[in-house]
Amino acid sequence: MPRGAEFAARGAEFATRDAGISTIEVVILAPIMILFILVLVGFGQLVDGRGAVDSAARDAARAGSIQKDGAVAVAEARRAAEADLADVCSGPVSVTANGFERGGLFTVEVSCQIRGLAMLGLNIPTTLEGRSTSPIDPYRRTV
Repeated sequence: MPRGAEFAARGAEFATRDAGISTIEVVILAPIMILFILVLVGFGQLVDGRGAVDSAARDAARAGSIQKDGAVAVAEARRAAEADLADVCSGPVSVTANGFERGGLFTVEVSCQIRGLAMLGLNIPTTLEGRSTSPIDPYRRTV
């Protein structure tokens, strides 16, 4: 048998033994890759939620620090936080504020339950909290 024909016969033998192996690889690996991508997206939602809660706390502290009295400051802080977190939180937004004295600091704590991994069917309640402090504006509204 010529040398080229021998290689061709061996190639045909190997081809019949490996037939269908790539289909099995795709059937096994495709769901794993899709699950991995979905987990990455879910954790991305958690990171985005953390950033949104921290940003809402910062905005709430600033909105409250420019008001003329403590009651209005707390109301404005709550309004600012709820507006920022309207599309991030799945439940109510909790806002706690304190420290409204002239020349002092206005501190706001914001917390809410975010959606996070619910898109994957993992309805794990995840409550994130953010805290921010803003100095009371010396040129704030007085009237």
